[in-house]
Amino acid sequence: MEFTKKDLNKTLWVKRENQEKNRKRYKVDATWLTLWRLAVDIANKLAGKDKAYLSDFWDAWSYVIVENAWKFVVKWNNKLKQKKYYSYSWYKGNVKSITLDELIKKDPSKALWFAVRGMLAKNKLRDPRMKRLKLVVDTTTKYDNFKPVNLYK
Repeated sequence: MEFTKKDLNKTLWVKRENQEKNRKRYKVDATWLTLWRLAVDIANKLAGKDKAYLSDFWDAWSYVIVENAWKFVVKWNNKLKQKKYYSYSWYKGNVKSITLDELIKKDPSKALWFAVRGMLAKNKLRDPRMKRLKLVVDTTTKYDNFKPVNLYK
């Protein structure tokens, strides 16, 4: 087969309908996994970085189900006191902060949620991607009908 200049200039476009039909579902057990390493892998799957037909402006990527979302590990103990999360209600002087240690005691799965959210691109696709992240406190069979693939083998 001979290639011409016309053939080389063609771009492979995968239709959005085909992407949405072929969404994958991944399942991961967070037991004894490091918080930030786990968050990086989840963010890459949510953003579709592993796809050959990655597109910045389409959101037709994967679902991630995290079981035992409170059993992750933080390797650096000084990070527990140093890392702070801020919330601001747009009233003067109403900035609230909470350390990672306090957040893990209060709601450990929220710490994983914040870590994944911080690693996604800050654009209009971040919220739809975060909706496809399912954090489960214990193991569950609720999402087994989707036949999720294990993220770590």
